[in-house]
Amino acid sequence: MGLEQETEMTREETDALLGRNETGVLALARDDDPYAIPISYGYDADARRFYMRLVSTPESEKSRFLSGTPDVRLVVYEEDAQTYRSAVVTGTLEPIARDELTPEHVEQYGETKRPLFEIWGQSRKDLDIQLYVLRPTTISGRRTELQPDGDD
Repeated sequence: MGLEQETEMTREETDALLGRNETGVLALARDDDPYAIPISYGYDADARRFYMRLVSTPESEKSRFLSGTPDVRLVVYEEDAQTYRSAVVTGTLEPIARDELTPEHVEQYGETKRPLFEIWGQSRKDLDIQLYVLRPTTISGRRTELQPDGDD
C-alpha cells in the first residue's frame, strides 16, 4: 500500500481539468436545505466562466432552488490508476434570457455536452429549459497521488 500525497493544482492544471471534463455536481442551498444535481457544462477558460443548460418543471424542487441568482458550488473530479484530481468552484448562477443571447453564448452552449437521450415525466412543452452562466468567485484544484511505498 502506498502513501498519498495531496497538493494544490496550479491555475493551468485546474483549467485543464475543467476543460477536459464536461460533467460535475452542482450544489445549491436555500436556508439550511441542500440540493445537488449532476450537470453537464461548457467552460471558457479565458473568461473562467461556466455555461449550463438546466431543465426543470415550474413546480419542481430544482425550480425552487434555481429561483433568483443562487450561490452555488460546482465539483468536478476525475481519477486514474495513481492520481485523483478535483476542482471546486463557488460562485453565482445567473439565468440568461433568450433575447440576451450573444453569438459567444451560443458558441459556449454548443460546447456543452448533452446526454445522448433525455427522459422526462412531462411532455417537452411543459419543461422549463433555461440557460445559465456560472460566474466563479473562487476556483480551486487539488491533486492526490498515490506514491509507491517500495515494499513490492
